[in-house]
Amino acid sequence: MFFDQARIYVKAGDGGNGVVSFRREKFVPRGGPNGGNGGRGGDVIFYVDPGLNTLAAFKNQVHYRAERGVHGGGANKTGANGTDLRIPVPPGTLVYRAETGDVIADLTHAGDEERVVRGGRGGRGNNSFKSARNKAPRMAEKGEPGEELWLELELKLVADVGIVGVPNAGKSTLLSVVSAAKPKIADYPFTTIVPNLGVAEINHRQIVLADIPGLMEGAHEGTGLGHEFLRHIERTRVLIHVLAGDSPDPLGDFQAINQEMSLFNPALADKPQIVAFNKMDLPMAQEQWPQIEAAIQVQDLPVIAISAVTRENVQQLLYQVQALLDELPDPLPAAEEALPEIVPEADENRFEIVNLGDGEWRVTGIAIERTARMTNWDYYEAAMRFQRILRAMGIRDALGEAGVQEGDTVHIANVELIWGYDNAFGE
Repeated sequence: MFFDQARIYVKAGDGGNGVVSFRREKFVPRGGPNGGNGGRGGDVIFYVDPGLNTLAAFKNQVHYRAERGVHGGGANKTGANGTDLRIPVPPGTLVYRAETGDVIADLTHAGDEERVVRGGRGGRGNNSFKSARNKAPRMAEKGEPGEELWLELELKLVADVGIVGVPNAGKSTLLSVVSAAKPKIADYPFTTIVPNLGVAEINHRQIVLADIPGLMEGAHEGTGLGHEFLRHIERTRVLIHVLAGDSPDPLGDFQAINQEMSLFNPALADKPQIVAFNKMDLPMAQEQWPQIEAAIQVQDLPVIAISAVTRENVQQLLYQVQALLDELPDPLPAAEEALPEIVPEADENRFEIVNLGDGEWRVTGIAIERTARMTNWDYYEAAMRFQRILRAMGIRDALGEAGVQEGDTVHIANVELIWGYDNAFGE
């Protein structure tokens, strides 16, 4: 089975907790704080493994979690960072954010890699909070939770040449004779139900070919799994359009397939094509060849008569393909020269207040939510520090202006605080 789509969950490692610790040594009656910081959580990174060609591994495992950071220790010991989780994917993998459909990564070539979620920062130990005013702080931070996402993975085969045509035109037979690929072949439509890859060697150069399963009318709308197959054509540089010599209407087949590709993606209409009129070992094909040759040449497209079974003119077809590839610009430099998109970084200190009704409020913002998650509420000093941060960021005043009343509940990240109480927003 060929798997070219998957949905998975990824979770970066949480940061390790900081600790509260003090020096306990003989002859040191007032040892200072020496609580160490927690380690950073591991990231989740996708990278291209050229040895893979399907997303089958993601059918057996859906959840992926990186290692969390180690908690800090006494004697100012910093916890070890969590190990990054590196996940291999085949060339041509697109990674989408499941909720929005935004593209996170396009992993096309060997060496490509992308960090999709970041590990949480390690919490600070009490030694980090030592100051002239507070020489013995009894507080420490929790580790920041790692990012988590549901992702959609989609594979678009990366090949130099895509072999297209109607069912039973002889695409798989052609691939089998020009490469070491062993696709399933039989004399009935839809023998090929998954794309096949093969590598042909021409003049000591290798060309990757993809046999795309036969398309039919309505493929651009998903008929006959059209969407599943048409997307694999998008990454190819050249198309071999195989026509069946024993078809009652080869020209009609040719126009139908081109129309389906154009309706799916107009850019496919401009992709270079070489038309291969197949099955010249049959009398019917030999009779139709002069008419087909003239009709295709009128459209200013290269056309050649072949027999994949007897290998007639197959080598000449490959020479034409190589020549056409040589004329096309190398896609890699263009990708490297593309100007980077400049996106301003989000203001972490920005916040929003939402009235949920019935005395419930929610405060959202990158910095304040991170602080709430990392605050260790078991320590009174940590709670007081959080109140000072609320005042410094202007959140306390903004809540008052919004109409919050004493006794109302304010939600920040996973924390619930009561307005006006001494242990929350009191003076």
